[in-house]
Amino acid sequence: MSRSKSNRSFTRRLVVVAATAASAVVLAACGGSDSGGPSAHHSPSKSGSAPSSSAGAHNAADVAFAKGMIPHHRQAVEMAGLAAGRASSSQVKELAAKIKQAQDPEIKTMSGWLTAWGEQVPEEMPGMDHSEHSEHSEHSGSSGHSGMPGMDHSGMPGMMSAKEMAALKKKSGKDFDKAFMEMMVGHHRGAVKMAGTEKAKGAYGPAKTLADAVIKAQEAEIARMNRLLGKG
Repeated sequence: MSRSKSNRSFTRRLVVVAATAASAVVLAACGGSDSGGPSAHHSPSKSGSAPSSSAGAHNAADVAFAKGMIPHHRQAVEMAGLAAGRASSSQVKELAAKIKQAQDPEIKTMSGWLTAWGEQVPEEMPGMDHSEHSEHSEHSGSSGHSGMPGMDHSGMPGMMSAKEMAALKKKSGKDFDKAFMEMMVGHHRGAVKMAGTEKAKGAYGPAKTLADAVIKAQEAEIARMNRLLGKG
C-alpha cells in the first residue's frame, strides 16, 4: 500500500516537471520571437545604410563638379575620337587614345555618383554649344547653371563651341594635329580649373580624389602637347 502511494507520488512529480518544462519551452519560444523579430529587422537596415555612410557625405560643390565634368569629358572624348582618322602624328593619335581611355570610365563613375545622390545625370546633347562661358559669366555674373539640370553647360571653362568643333572635323594631317592640340590644351586647362574648385570646396572623398587625378594627368598632358607644339 505504501509502495503504491510512493509510485503515485513519483508520477505526480513527473507530471509537474513535464508541465514546467513545457511552459519554459513556450515562454522561450515567445521570448525568442519577440526579441528576434526586431533585431532581424534592424540588422539589414544597418547593413543597407553602411555603403553610403562609409563613402562619406557630399555637398553642392560635389554635385556641381560631377554635373559639369561629365559634359566636359564627353567633349574631350569626342575630340579624341576624331584623331584616329585625321591626325598624321603617331604621338597625337597616342595622346588622343589615352585621353579617351582615361575619361570614358570617369564619366561612368561620376554618373554613378549623381544617380546615387538622386541627382539628374546630364543628358548628351549632340550639336549643343557649350562654349559661351566667358561672355555669359563676365556679363551676367551667373555661374552658368539654368533651371534645367543637364541642359546648360555654359559656365564651364575650356569648352569648345559648335563652330570650333565643326572646324576641327574638317581638318586633317598636320593642320588637324596643331588645331587638336591647341584646342585640347585650352580644354584641359578648363578641366584643371574645375577640378581645383572641387578640391577646395568639395566634401565627397572619391570626388576630391578624382579631381586630384584629373589635375595631375591633364597638367602632364598639357605640358606634353605644348612640347609637341614647340611651346615648351
